[in-house]
Amino acid sequence: MSDGYAELEFDLPRALLRDIVALLDGMNSAELTALNLTRVSDAPGVYALSSSVTGELLYIGKAESSKGLLNRLTRHMRKLDGRQYISPGDIHFKAIRIFVFAAMDLEAALISHYGGEGKLPWNHSGFGSNDPGQQRDTTTYKPDHFDTQHPIRLDHCFVEFKVGKQSVADVMQHLKDGLPFLLRFQRPNATSRNSFEPDFEAGEVDIPRPDITTREVLERCIAALPSGWHATALPSHVICYKNDDRRFPSGTLITRS
Repeated sequence: MSDGYAELEFDLPRALLRDIVALLDGMNSAELTALNLTRVSDAPGVYALSSSVTGELLYIGKAESSKGLLNRLTRHMRKLDGRQYISPGDIHFKAIRIFVFAAMDLEAALISHYGGEGKLPWNHSGFGSNDPGQQRDTTTYKPDHFDTQHPIRLDHCFVEFKVGKQSVADVMQHLKDGLPFLLRFQRPNATSRNSFEPDFEAGEVDIPRPDITTREVLERCIAALPSGWHATALPSHVICYKNDDRRFPSGTLITRS
């Protein structure tokens, strides 16, 4: 250093990681409920999920501006609500809003700090994924995959329906919009997200009560369609297609018309 001039090389990523870890380790966690999420901002940040029983750290994630902390945690809560052998009440969360994101992968840095992927069973297990994609339909789910350990719940009412006769198209779209897991059904073409197969438009289903289960809704809808349709449950989602001869190694047939 000379008079009037000096140089400083500041390790911003390391300093930011140090402060985040100190805050995460020092704060109390909260149960993953809708009430507790009202205190969470839909802003960029990082978060951690842990077991409310054992305290084991299960998952480290990050949220960016397009899908902030509230969006990410709400999606995780809904996903867990639709799964077997677990519920949102079994999970606690810690979330930190970060006002200035550094040019570093905070998620990777935190995963590394807390022992790597081997110490965080839900990271890279499929837990954080969105749509599993059509190629997932015909693959075999690994035993340690999140969806294998916690498959979707079919014998539960997630969506309330109007009682009475309705088109299969209306019922299936209403079910798709309300389920905490993916329902993928055949459309006229790949780009027609708001249109339906003629069979769906012509088919009519009678809904006997508002609290009908997902399985029963699917059975009634498929029964109202011409021959060739099937509804199959994968560990992560449900598919409904016509004249579909593919094999689904991890799938279970719900019903066939």
